[in-house]
Amino acid sequence: MATAPKEAGNAIGLEEIHTENQEPPKGQKTFTVEEAVETIGFGRFHIVLFLIMGSTGVAEAMEIMLIAVVSPLIRCEWQLQDWQVALVTTMVFFGYMVFSIVLGILADRYGRWKILLLSFLWAAYFSLLTSFAPSYIWFVFLRAMVGGGVSGHAQGLIIKTEFLPTKYRGYMLPLSQVFWLAGSLLIIGLASVVNPTIGWRWLIRIASIPGILLILVFKFIPESARYNISTGNVAAAMATLQKIAKMNGAVMPEGVLREPTKERRGRFKDLMHPKYLRTTLQIWIIWLGIAFAYYGVILASTELLERDPVCSTAAPPVQDPGDDSEENRSPCHCHLFGPAAYQTMIISTVGEIALNPLNILGINFLGRRLSLCITMGCTALFFLLLNICTSSSGMIGFLFVLRALVSANFNTIYIYTAEVYPTTMRALGMGTSGSLCRVGAMVAPFISQVLMSASFIGALCLFAAVCVVCAISAFTLPIETKGRALQ
Repeated sequence: MATAPKEAGNAIGLEEIHTENQEPPKGQKTFTVEEAVETIGFGRFHIVLFLIMGSTGVAEAMEIMLIAVVSPLIRCEWQLQDWQVALVTTMVFFGYMVFSIVLGILADRYGRWKILLLSFLWAAYFSLLTSFAPSYIWFVFLRAMVGGGVSGHAQGLIIKTEFLPTKYRGYMLPLSQVFWLAGSLLIIGLASVVNPTIGWRWLIRIASIPGILLILVFKFIPESARYNISTGNVAAAMATLQKIAKMNGAVMPEGVLREPTKERRGRFKDLMHPKYLRTTLQIWIIWLGIAFAYYGVILASTELLERDPVCSTAAPPVQDPGDDSEENRSPCHCHLFGPAAYQTMIISTVGEIALNPLNILGINFLGRRLSLCITMGCTALFFLLLNICTSSSGMIGFLFVLRALVSANFNTIYIYTAEVYPTTMRALGMGTSGSLCRVGAMVAPFISQVLMSASFIGALCLFAAVCVVCAISAFTLPIETKGRALQ
């Protein structure tokens, strides 16, 4: 087995990375990690990887969506105003934004696996503490810390991306949405049972269980071979590739694993390098807009469904049977979810996977850029269609399609971002993009829950305009990653 060079050469630029002048013996074959991954192909290891790393989406969805089902109860318990409820969601994403950059830098320097494990331990610890929050201030602070831990879950996607052969990435990565959907449905289902019986504090404790269980199975997933080879740890990379080949029943390429050792790790200014500057700025715009639209749809659902859909009549709005209690009419503005509200949330959430097959086809046949441009354009259109006077069923239908579209947008930009950057800055690229994503998520509550109450059409036009800007940015991205090997 080949050993790693002891010293890396001087890195002059992103594309000018050299190794020490040691050539393999004349006539000896060599191969790279990329060639090994493609030769080994897809098999049992990748299925296990998909199930374990994909399940990080279940834990992430439960922690992020938790606020949507807990907000009515904390509003009532602590007598909160609308802006205070919106601030909870904003602070969760503020924590996500800050830690996303930090953890991205650390992952490029110390490894994806270590940061992923740290993020799960962090999120589980602070999530459990949240269930004991004695006041609103403590609740906001602890949920912000949970958001910081959840930001590291993106390393699971990076590990999947770096182990998957090129032709499978466009199919397998969008399927990860199934896990997010499962987590969202699970937390809504649990809330409908736990909230009315033993309360929101127990819901938070139960929601932390999937994340704790995942920590126990991370040991079955190795560190990224691409990361190891980029740091000069050839022995670890080779051992990992051999393990994967054995699990898949495949044969390793002939020769010695040899690849340039990259001395420079991911740094923020690398994202601003002329080769990536335009791509980085446009990716940031798209991430911000997609998150703004995605969480805007989720948080605005209640506001949309409470509107009188029959504009031409003076019929009074239909009351949710679950909202007809003395507590719900109290001065503290309690509006607890009834069975109908939970049912509507489930229906609209299922919409997130409705366009998954079409999204996969678009990503693989039209390319990442054109596919994203189309879905962002359609998202803008359906935001405007929400202003049409229609029945309650029609409104739920619009929400269903919107959830499908915003979910497809997230699928595509996740794949594109993971593919467009080289290994030395991939985690940093995902981390910074995730931070800009959370800026959009931080603004969304105030548009959905405050501006929409003052000007319904104004809020919808703002959402639509942002989606149009994102569609243009997607169409003009300078690099198409369809069928492209990871750098």
